[in-house]
Amino acid sequence: MLRFHRFVNPHNAPSQSRVRTVFEYLVIIFGIFPMALMVNWVLLPHAFVGGGLTGICSAIYYVTGGLFPSLFPEYGGAVPVWLTTFVFNAILLLIAGLTVGWRFCIRTMVGVAAITFWYRVIPILPEPIIEDPWLGAIIGGFVFGLSLGAVLAANGSSGGTDIVAMIVNHYRNISLGNIMLACDIVIIASAFFLPLPESMKAEGANPTYLQIKRVLYGVAMTISYTVAVDWLMARLHRSVHFLIYSSKYEEIATAINTTVNRGVTVLDGTGWYSKKPVKVISVLVRKPESSLVFSLIHEIDPDALVSIADVGGVFGSGFDKIKVK
Repeated sequence: MLRFHRFVNPHNAPSQSRVRTVFEYLVIIFGIFPMALMVNWVLLPHAFVGGGLTGICSAIYYVTGGLFPSLFPEYGGAVPVWLTTFVFNAILLLIAGLTVGWRFCIRTMVGVAAITFWYRVIPILPEPIIEDPWLGAIIGGFVFGLSLGAVLAANGSSGGTDIVAMIVNHYRNISLGNIMLACDIVIIASAFFLPLPESMKAEGANPTYLQIKRVLYGVAMTISYTVAVDWLMARLHRSVHFLIYSSKYEEIATAINTTVNRGVTVLDGTGWYSKKPVKVISVLVRKPESSLVFSLIHEIDPDALVSIADVGGVFGSGFDKIKVK
């Protein structure tokens, strides 16, 4: 029978915490760059309409083409995506700040500022860098998703439907995923009613068929970026649970505590065959940290008995924040 013996809980030094925060902000700022690149080099040249706020802003860009030649000459008279992105997010952030709280909005503000900046400085290509539309939707969506996943892993956000979902969830017990899925379905379906780009008109097929095809491009892109986000988040958030049996448990626990900077729980147990008391070290670490833990154990006690198990998710101090879905 195991019972709790002691819990060693390391507290990160203030300097370490600041370094991590700065690193996360840098990931948010530069992690959004590939996302903006795919929008301006693939999505807009192909006239795709994806999900989220990006899809709404893209639709506005297509519909307003040629309407404001004096205001936006470099965009062919269309209202640029960077401007609508900034305006919509500013309104949503104001609402979120007054309802959910300004603390939630800080990192989102950084993400919104970054994505607006990158949309503005990256030129929109007249021809997409990936000529085939299906490949453009799949590859562009995957890169978009990897970029978004990196931002989410840094506890950031690019704004848009993330803010809408948070506001709705604040007042109604509705899944955030369901809210965002509903928004994406409506936005992508709206592509059916938008005017066709010249590149698709040149195919000479039935207009209804082309409109359906355009919607399917948006669906393919959305599925691709969703898969990419899930894949990256799963890779980054994999954790390992160690159970370590060793007579040198104090040295091993201290080494893990100080070197890996992870909390260590030491449990009391009884060897059923020998009827002797034993100490069992229980520790949770990120997957990349597991090799360091193995090295420490081998260095201190090569004869230690070690059991490891992959953990789908760990929530709490030092790991992911507990979130209500």
